[in-house]
Amino acid sequence: MIAAARVAAFDVLEAVSRGRSDLPTALAHARERLTDHRDRALCSEIATGVERHRGALDHLVATFARRRVERLDPEILTILRLSAYQLLHLTRVPAAAVVDDAVDLARRVKKRSAAGFVNAVLRALSRSRRALPLPPRPLDPADRVTALDYLSITLSHPRWLAARWCDRIGFDAAERWMQFDNQPAPLTLRVNRLKTTNDQLVTRLRSEGVQVSPGSFAQDALLVDSTAEGAQPLHGEAWADGWFVVQDEASQLVATLAGPAPGRRVLDTCASPGGKTIALAAVMGNTGLLVACDVREKRIGLLERTITASGAQNVRIAQVDAAVPLPFTTPFDCVLVDAPCSGLGTLRRDPDLRWRRHEEDLPALAAAQRRMLGHAADAVAPGGRLIYATCSSEPDENEHVADAFAASSRGFAPVDARTIDGVPAAVVDSRGHFRTTPHLHGLEAFFGAVFERART
Repeated sequence: MIAAARVAAFDVLEAVSRGRSDLPTALAHARERLTDHRDRALCSEIATGVERHRGALDHLVATFARRRVERLDPEILTILRLSAYQLLHLTRVPAAAVVDDAVDLARRVKKRSAAGFVNAVLRALSRSRRALPLPPRPLDPADRVTALDYLSITLSHPRWLAARWCDRIGFDAAERWMQFDNQPAPLTLRVNRLKTTNDQLVTRLRSEGVQVSPGSFAQDALLVDSTAEGAQPLHGEAWADGWFVVQDEASQLVATLAGPAPGRRVLDTCASPGGKTIALAAVMGNTGLLVACDVREKRIGLLERTITASGAQNVRIAQVDAAVPLPFTTPFDCVLVDAPCSGLGTLRRDPDLRWRRHEEDLPALAAAQRRMLGHAADAVAPGGRLIYATCSSEPDENEHVADAFAASSRGFAPVDARTIDGVPAAVVDSRGHFRTTPHLHGLEAFFGAVFERART
């Protein structure tokens, strides 16, 4: 009988590869069907691992199958990917059991004629585990073809993205970045200062068997020690009582761009799931008016649940499309545009994005971001602050958008983020932009540019 977790992982990967779902959504549906927490964890580990290492897995499958992966039946390719991942990265599972499950999976999806093929490919791969035919690290990184073979295949990143990073930051930094992306991300919490303090949360989590350590830059970030036995922070009372939210550390830092006194009226234009909204509410001391917006019904529902759990009393939620002129007549002291983007800065946490995004996507995304920023600017009061942020690694969506806004928008002046109280100087670049990167900070790649509107 095939392990339930492997069947679920197959379903998840099929949904992602056929474009029916992104990885987080597919995993959420799978967890609903799995009753055992160990099965949920294994399903997540397999599916996430396959997406993270898909470049190398496809190269190995093609090598041992002696045909291009595009020529393989899609369901058989999914079976080979998840089985190859288990053989290479989950060595606690006996190889024979992995191969047997793969053969049974082929039969389960009514591909009986391919069962022998699956068996042969995986056994050949298993025999070669100690000497895998993957491109080695180049002796001369200046050899572009060899360098890109290694970065795109062995380190499993799209070749177009590997080329961009290599050209922009150099081979060594690109390698460190990709190695970062290929490691599991820690569960990162942010203290909800509307309800508790850092010390109180740490003490309560420890009483629930959860060990945490402070983040590197964000003062409210706590990293969960996943090696501690029984660490289940999302099943404890601290979570149920809204004492923390789950939020990446780099994402937590974006809210610091508003400064310690963002004003009485604040607008968060693309607010869901709500982590930055709660941080802003806490900085505002739960006073004034904080309007949190999003456009999609499901995102609004998620935002409402986050705000309710947090205890924020000064937040009003509005379903608003930031891609068109905003409906507000009274201006705001601070407007945050955490713009929808490629997400290429979060490939450690969202590994499927590396295969779903394409270089030709960037111009349309940047154009939409410029429109959003222009509409948001109209809602900023004289003397007010405008913040533009993304979780993208690419200049097309970051400084190019900020520069285009600065060139076309009279009455707004750039603000050097180093002058904003609470923003760590280490995460501000030479132009005064907020920027985190894996190879420099050990964080996902986030970007932020701040502008201030003239008072007259």
